[in-house]
Amino acid sequence: MEKTIKAKFKKGVIEPLEKLRLEEGEELNVTISTLPKVKDVLKALKNTAGGWRNLVDAEELKRKIHEERLITTRPEPKL
Repeated sequence: MEKTIKAKFKKGVIEPLEKLRLEEGEELNVTISTLPKVKDVLKALKNTAGGWRNLVDAEELKRKIHEERLITTRPEPKL
C-alpha cells in the first residue's frame, strides 16, 4: 500500500495528522518532502509583481475577458 499523509515534526518525532491503519510494529518506508514556508511563497510573489507592466493593456484584457464570458457555448435546453 502506498499513501501520502500530512505530518508534523515535533520534539524530534514525526506525528501523523490523520489516523493510520497500520499494524503495531509494521515496517515502513518514509519519504519526507517539506512544504514551502509562507514567507518564501510571499517573497516569490513579490518578485513577480509588475512583471507584465507595459506588456499588456490591463483594461483591454478585462474587456475581452468580460466579452468572452457573455458568449454561451451550451446548447439550449429542451424542455
